[in-house]
This record gives sequence, C-alpha cells and structure tokens, in this order.
Amino acid sequence: MKKIFVRDRQFYKMFFTLAMTISVQNVIVCAVNLADNVMIGGYSELALSAVSVVNQIQFMVQMIAVGFSNGLVVLTAQYWGKKDLASIKRCFGATLAVAMAFVLLLFAAVFFFPQQALRLLTDQTAVVNEGVIYLLITCFSYPFFLVTQLVLALMRSIEKVRIGFFVSLFALVSNVFLNYIMIYGHLGFSPMGTRGAAIATLLSRLVEFAVAIVYAFGVEKKLALRLRDFFCFEKTYIRLFFKVAFPLTLSSLSWGVAMAVQGMILGHLGSEAVLGANSIATTVFQLISVVLYASGSAAAVIIGKTIGEHKLELVRQYAKTLQVLFLFIGLASGAVLFAARPLFLSFYGAVEAPTKHLANLFMTVLCVTTVGTAYECPCLAGIVCAGGETNFVFRNDLIFMWGIVLPLSVLSAFVFKWPPVVTFAFLKSDQVTKCPVAAIKVNRFRWIRDVTLASNPDGKGTKTDAS
Repeated sequence: MKKIFVRDRQFYKMFFTLAMTISVQNVIVCAVNLADNVMIGGYSELALSAVSVVNQIQFMVQMIAVGFSNGLVVLTAQYWGKKDLASIKRCFGATLAVAMAFVLLLFAAVFFFPQQALRLLTDQTAVVNEGVIYLLITCFSYPFFLVTQLVLALMRSIEKVRIGFFVSLFALVSNVFLNYIMIYGHLGFSPMGTRGAAIATLLSRLVEFAVAIVYAFGVEKKLALRLRDFFCFEKTYIRLFFKVAFPLTLSSLSWGVAMAVQGMILGHLGSEAVLGANSIATTVFQLISVVLYASGSAAAVIIGKTIGEHKLELVRQYAKTLQVLFLFIGLASGAVLFAARPLFLSFYGAVEAPTKHLANLFMTVLCVTTVGTAYECPCLAGIVCAGGETNFVFRNDLIFMWGIVLPLSVLSAFVFKWPPVVTFAFLKSDQVTKCPVAAIKVNRFRWIRDVTLASNPDGKGTKTDAS
C-alpha cells in the first residue's frame, strides 16, 4: 500500500484543493445549464426540446473551449514548473489566436444557416422553428465564452483556481435572475419564453467575461497580463501548440461532433420524449460528474508541474495514487446520481410522464458509466496528456467513438430498432470500454516527457526516464 499511496500531505492538499475548487466552479457552470432547462421546462415542453437541441451546438462550442483550454494547460503547466512566465503568456496568445478562428467559423455557420444546422440534429419542424429563435441570439456568446474559458485555464495552470468559482457564480446568479424576469415576464418585462432564455444566456456570458477580464488585468499580479498578450501570435509558439497541444484539441472537437451525432441519432427516433429525456439526463449527469472532470484537470496541473520540475520519480508515484482516487470518486458519483434521480425529476413539473420515465432509465445507465468515466477520462485527458502524449488520446478517442460506439448505436436505433434506452446505453458504452486501455497506458509510464521549447526547440517533446 505504501507503494500505491503517496505519503505526502502537500500532494493531497494540492489535489483536493484544485479538484474541489474546480468542481464547485463546474457545478455552478452546470447549474447555469440546469437553470435554463428547469426554468424553460416549466414554461413548455416544446421550448425545453428546442433549447435541448440548440444546446448540442453549444456543447460543441464548449468542447472547442475545453480542447483548447486543456491544450493550453498541457503547455503552461510544465512552464509553470520551470517558472517561465514569459513563455506561459506566449502560449496563451498562440492558443487564443487558433481557438478564436475555430469559434468564429462555427459562429458564421450557425448564424447564416440556423435552420440547416438544427435540421441536422432533429426532424421535428416545431422544435427547429423554436430552436432558431434561441440559436440566433445565443450564438453571439461564443467568442466571449471562449476567451473566458482560456483565461480561466491560464489561471488554473498557475494554480489560481478561485477566480473560476467567482466567474461562474456571477454567471449563475445573473442567468437565473434574467431567466426569471424574461422567460415568464416579471419586473415590468413581458413574457418572452424561448427568446427570453436566449437573451438571459447571452447577457450572463457577457457578465462572466467581464469578471474574468477584470481579474486577469486588475487583480492577478504574478503573470502581469497586458492587452498585447492577447494578441501575441509568435510563430514558434503557434508551432509548439500544433505539435503538442492540438491533438488534444482535435480530440475534444471529435468528441463534440460525436455528441452532436449522438443527438442526431436520438433526435431522429421520432419522439419529443426522447429529446426531453436526453436533455434532463445529460444535464443532471453534467452536474453530478463535475468532480470527475475536475479531478482530471487537477491531475494535469500536478503532473505537468512535476515534470517541469524534473521530479520524475514523483510523477510515477503521483500517477499511481491518482488512479485509486479516481476510482473512489467514480463510485461515489455513481451512487449519488442513483440516489438523487427522483429528486431531479421532481424539478420538471411541466414534463409529461413518458418523458420522465425515459429520463429515469437514461440516468440509471449513467450511474454505471459514471464509474468508467471517473477513471478513464482523468487518466487519459489528465495524466497522459500532462505528460505530453496527446496523440495517443486523440487516436484512442477516434477508434472507440467513431469505430465502435456510433456504428453500434446506429444499428441499434435504425436497423434493429431497439428501445431508446438500449441505444442510449450503446452511446455511453465507451466510458467503460476505455478503462483497460487507460490502465495499461498509464502504468507503462512511457508518456512522461518534457514538451517545453527550452528543452525541445522543435516542440516534439523528449521522453524521460522515470524508472
């Protein structure tokens, strides 16, 4: 047991401080989406379905932001271990430049072709028409959301995580308040339904953007960010980003597109109940699973920083202990989700009984897959990526999602015409089947490498001997 568990209180303090702070931040972020779903679900089931479909596009934006944020952390955490602040800021500028190009491209696509974009996700005409109202307003939040997430990732990589909590808290409070007055019509406003929910979402994104920028420029003194750092497009660091971090971005993009395809599969089963049930189940899962993803983010910072400090034996010890912690977190999260199903369903008063029943079945499936997610996701996206071997994670995601999960799900839905819950189980099956691959990969320790320019001018990274 001594070989498995690190005997260093500072390690556990660092991990749980990072993980819990990021978790609280992510809980609040998910609570924003949950508030949208619950409040619009109380307005009408059509509006709930429309917002659910549009949020699949919003999820792609989030995956773009997550991918670039994680790629930024992979680079900057190792520089943080070396205390190279100038390179950290240059990595930020390079990442922002590439990421903004992706987000603006997606913005243009959905702004100029909203009907076509939504018809890819569902064949329900009423849902599409209602969804266009929501999409054409919320799409303006995409660039602001991206900048906010990259600033928070930059702060996270230098172990400044509390600002993420405050940014998300401001977003939640403003979103709930604005939903209250705009969806239903209070304090002199006329009831605006779906349009009101969209305006509330856009304004809350602007609030969190403003808070993040004020903190980055006015409060955080260690990095001493300036406006020019947001436009620092040095070719050397852009090449470094593409060589080291971009595979992780592609992995998130691939997963985001795959989630949209999953939504298309469920959206073409010919039932609004399936769309509503999926919206309820996935929103609740996002709320419960925040600790899973936060533990991966915390692991990435710790492992990347330790590699940057060249404490290679500690990297091996940390990786072993983290795997056990991931499993405990997964079991606890699955149990909480199972116990809390009736409570969450009680929030959706305007939703019909068949939709609630299906949502209950979907959440039961997620109770099982959550355990797998808690292990494989932090192991691969946290530990392995922090070591610089991001290509492996990208290839692994492609094989499991596009080679196994989606083909089986299409067969289940449209060839064998099995019940929706069976198709849903296939859609989430990779969260369990990836676990053996993650265990083998992490415990071989061939992923440990220094990816910084100081050690590797070509940006490819050098494997180190941690044995």
